[in-house]
Amino acid sequence: MRHTVKAASIMSVAALALTACGGSDSGGDATSGEGSDIKACLAYDVGGRGDQSFNDSAAKGLDQAKEELGVQIEEVEASQGENDAAREDRLNQLVDAGCTNIVGVGFIYAKAIGAAAKDNPETSFAIVDDASADSKADNVAQLVFAENEGSFLVGAAAALKSKSGKVGFIGGMDVPLINKFDAGFAAGAKAVDPKIQIQTKYLAEDGSGFADPAKGKTAAEGMYDKGADVIYHAAGGSGAGVFEAAKANNKMAIGVDSDQAKTAEKDVQDVIITSMVKNVNVAVFDYIKASVDGEQMSGLQEFDLKSGGVSYTTTGGKIDDITDQLDDYKQQIIDGKITVPTK
Repeated sequence: MRHTVKAASIMSVAALALTACGGSDSGGDATSGEGSDIKACLAYDVGGRGDQSFNDSAAKGLDQAKEELGVQIEEVEASQGENDAAREDRLNQLVDAGCTNIVGVGFIYAKAIGAAAKDNPETSFAIVDDASADSKADNVAQLVFAENEGSFLVGAAAALKSKSGKVGFIGGMDVPLINKFDAGFAAGAKAVDPKIQIQTKYLAEDGSGFADPAKGKTAAEGMYDKGADVIYHAAGGSGAGVFEAAKANNKMAIGVDSDQAKTAEKDVQDVIITSMVKNVNVAVFDYIKASVDGEQMSGLQEFDLKSGGVSYTTTGGKIDDITDQLDDYKQQIIDGKITVPTK
């Protein structure tokens, strides 16, 4: 039985619908689908739909489920600086709104997902990027990725394309998940050039580091000033600032999560030589489809290089001359000849 939550600490279901983001033509209210009694709902990390990165990848999977499976959808978004209780309240509000499947987009929802799943055993939950005990439950699917493996490949690309022998990594927050991007990138760069210099910067100690383009731009400018000519970011919406800095300094950048040479603002797309794609959309769609097919997905679900869970992009042709080398590294990782570190 779900615990009773203090009225002062939660929104009403009506208020939730009014603040839901992006899911329909009516400005974000629940959107009715046809042909399924499944209602799939996404609780986004900070930045929400439109971050051109992590959240947008999840949104793509939700949109595909609506179009191809006929499910109903609803979307809500985390706020800066909120606590676990607020996130749990948001998830419980989605249950009250009739959601049968609820996805927490980001490790920030770990404790909230675990608590909400316990209180609502008839509802199916999933969380992206968390495999901790905090979110573990019989009715929770933990959707995780081998970000370190994909980051190894773009790290190799950075080293192969660098003319200065100096590259950079910018993370949104210094946590184990983002450390995986960092470690993989460094390993890939050093596989190409053991002497390469790598600058590293984490933007914040909380989720704000994933939604602050100005801070991303300042960090990138500092690295370019110190000689870096390629910077890889794992900083969500803050990456927009990295791309602006690359454009202003006539340098190169590497995107993350989505093919950012397609999703970033058009005036900076030409500085993005590749992106480490994390197919969150595939994981979200597969999770929803399993329920539509009558099979609730639960437990740890891993998406790695071998399964196509992560990859790199070639949009714009800027790394066409090195794809043979990158694909060789990719095969070595798949074959187990290269073990990519996670920290």
